[in-house]
Amino acid sequence: MLSRVAHSLYWMARYIERAENIARIVDVNLQLLLDLRDLDEKKLAEYWLPIVQSTGDEESFFKLHPQATGQAVTEFLVFQTENPNSIVQCICQARENARMVRDQLTLELWEELNRLYLLVRSPQAREIWRRSPGEFFQEIKAGSLHLIGIINATLVHDEGWWFIQTGQFLERADKTTRILDVRYQTLPERGAPVEINQTIALEWSAVLRSCSAWDAYRTIHGANVHPRLVVEFLLLNDDFPRSVRFCVSELNRAVRRISGVAEGHFCNEAEKLTGRFLAELQFSAVDDIFDRGLHQYLDEAQSKLNNIGEALFRAYIFQPFQNPNEEHMVQQEEQQQQQFAERPSLTRRETVGVQALACSEGTLKHELQRAGAKTGAPIFPR
Repeated sequence: MLSRVAHSLYWMARYIERAENIARIVDVNLQLLLDLRDLDEKKLAEYWLPIVQSTGDEESFFKLHPQATGQAVTEFLVFQTENPNSIVQCICQARENARMVRDQLTLELWEELNRLYLLVRSPQAREIWRRSPGEFFQEIKAGSLHLIGIINATLVHDEGWWFIQTGQFLERADKTTRILDVRYQTLPERGAPVEINQTIALEWSAVLRSCSAWDAYRTIHGANVHPRLVVEFLLLNDDFPRSVRFCVSELNRAVRRISGVAEGHFCNEAEKLTGRFLAELQFSAVDDIFDRGLHQYLDEAQSKLNNIGEALFRAYIFQPFQNPNEEHMVQQEEQQQQQFAERPSLTRRETVGVQALACSEGTLKHELQRAGAKTGAPIFPR
């Protein structure tokens, strides 16, 4: 597979997943604020600013908006074209990457992605947003899930499909850590909280809903919402499809299917980093995470995921250009140098003979030049 094809498929999947996750975060935060009353502007900013910080776009946001209000943050994360990670820009970038590899996609996938693209680019998107933000976000989430289903059901599960899986699960794991990091301010710097109030319980319920994990969480823990249990579920659960451990496990499987290397071995940096991170998750306990500090642990996890993404690019995308004849030419040069080095050195008599011959040739050339200069005739007539 060409590296540019792998690159486009990888980023198409990442942008689709990114648009869905941003829609989940903003939608749940809007719903959470409906449950919390008597909040002044300062308190409201405390709920909106962490969302911008979790996306890593805080600097870009404050270049465009003076204050983290609800209207400014939602505009920035949903429609603002100056933000490359807004929902509209993510879908546009996903469609652009798909267009570059149209021959690798099925008709169903291309049509659904175009439908979502035309929706967010149309005036109708603003109308739906003004009428009901929840309805707009539902369109984005449903479109993303539809695309993922089409990818799994209609594409051949070859190298291209596995590159799509690497992009999807790498992005999903990263966004889960960022969603968890939104509410770290409600926790002590070290250790898990012993008691929580109703407001904190509502905020951590919102974290679960942002990951579509509320129903799955309740099947295990019931209605008992505690930060320790939520963190354990979203980081270390090996069965929930949006937990970090599940995503890294699928990512590890994908990178090994691309290279063909068996489990427990690696042939590039991406496989080594992915396997190491998965082992850490498999042999970690939630108390270890809280003892280290949740915020610090999540920052380290995001750095590890970024390093895996960079290693994937070095292994498969950013490969140095090589001329097909370059290796053959290098081999010929090496053979000539080796033959010259192995040639026996001249004897003294042979050396003197060569010098004499060179001297004779030089004298003859000089005399011919003088003769040509006197007669004006060319030395070697045509």
